[in-house]
Amino acid sequence: MTFSLAVDHAPAERAKIQRAIIAATIGTIIEWFDYALYGAASGLIINRLFFPQFSTSAGILAAFGTFAVGFFSRPLGGVLISHFGDRFGRKPALIFTISLMGVSTVTMGLLPTYAEVGILAPILLIICRLLQGFGAGAEYAGAVTLVAEYVPSSRKAYFTAYLQAAAVAGIMLAALLFLFVAYLPEDVLFAWAWRIPFLVSALLLGVALYIRKRLDETSEYVEAMERAAAQREVTRAPIRELFRNSPREVVCGFLTLTGHNANVYILNTFSLSYMTNTLGMARTDALTAVIIATSTGIVLTPPMGAVADRVGHARVYLFGAIFTLLFAFPMFAMLDSKNLVLASLALSIAFGLGFGGLASAQGAFLANLFPTQCRFSGIALAREMSALLIAGPTPFIASALVDAGGGKPTWVVVYLMSACAISVVSILVIRSRSHERGSA
Repeated sequence: MTFSLAVDHAPAERAKIQRAIIAATIGTIIEWFDYALYGAASGLIINRLFFPQFSTSAGILAAFGTFAVGFFSRPLGGVLISHFGDRFGRKPALIFTISLMGVSTVTMGLLPTYAEVGILAPILLIICRLLQGFGAGAEYAGAVTLVAEYVPSSRKAYFTAYLQAAAVAGIMLAALLFLFVAYLPEDVLFAWAWRIPFLVSALLLGVALYIRKRLDETSEYVEAMERAAAQREVTRAPIRELFRNSPREVVCGFLTLTGHNANVYILNTFSLSYMTNTLGMARTDALTAVIIATSTGIVLTPPMGAVADRVGHARVYLFGAIFTLLFAFPMFAMLDSKNLVLASLALSIAFGLGFGGLASAQGAFLANLFPTQCRFSGIALAREMSALLIAGPTPFIASALVDAGGGKPTWVVVYLMSACAISVVSILVIRSRSHERGSA
């Protein structure tokens, strides 16, 4: 992957910036690969492997329940790891997050199933999900912080948008691996082949660790800490500092993410279960539709980040929220056709324009809300509280709403539109604060 950098940077500086972007991008791929992997497994196989004692619908809800469990530990991991990231540096924090996430995911691929050890199987699965969530809680916040502090301020949205494109790449990679194993005979899939996607994470982990160990600390962070030390104003408790000086930024930053998180986990997790278990589409067709759609998100997110740098982060962020709100009903109407082409088109539009708008400006928008000494903690707190309350429960909530609606997606549409409406209002309320700390 190559990146076009500003010409006023010396070659050595450009190399450092490029290395930082690649290190952050690979870590984001792993974070979302791990989560999308388990999300896809939740909708397709986890219920039968770990909850076979339940009915089909109850098993799916139980599987999505364990998916949500991983989000309960994310705020704790985000707060604790980002604290050390703000106090002692971005690099050690990011090495720790990627290690914990990768090891947890690989361990999932080695777990015994319910048929082998009974109730111990889902217990071990939940422990792995909690550890995975703890590490993931600070991964994206750290990656955004790292990139935002390395790149030119005039291109902050463009480069942080690569992280969101990387997130979609992780989703697509997970879907591709599951598509590969889904073509295997069912007895082979449920016997051992389901483990393959989880074990592949070890390769990604090795690459990410190698690159991250070669990173330098960001100059913006080093300079900020040196100034604070000289003035004896080193922030020893970044979270306390945030609530003292930036409570509005924390609350509104959290609320702006509502529509994004609801949209993402409906698109990449719930949609697979909805298409296969509710609509009766073939597993391979559902995975194909998600793969096609995610590729659209990968392609369009960085260019939309470039647009955000030109016209304003808040404007593009708003566009994504409003588009997702308006497209919620048409998207499900197209999915309900059970046609692979229409389903792929619906998800592609949602990923390309809805996700693209929300994701491309999000990193720069959040980074500009918080001062350097508390930035890692501020982004982590806002994102992970949203992850806990919105992202994690969304597949479970959406499945329950489909059951409550007699198999119809009406209440899921209402849920997604409501989440986007909250984002719209929050962006409007806090947009001037984001502008004050950087280009908007």
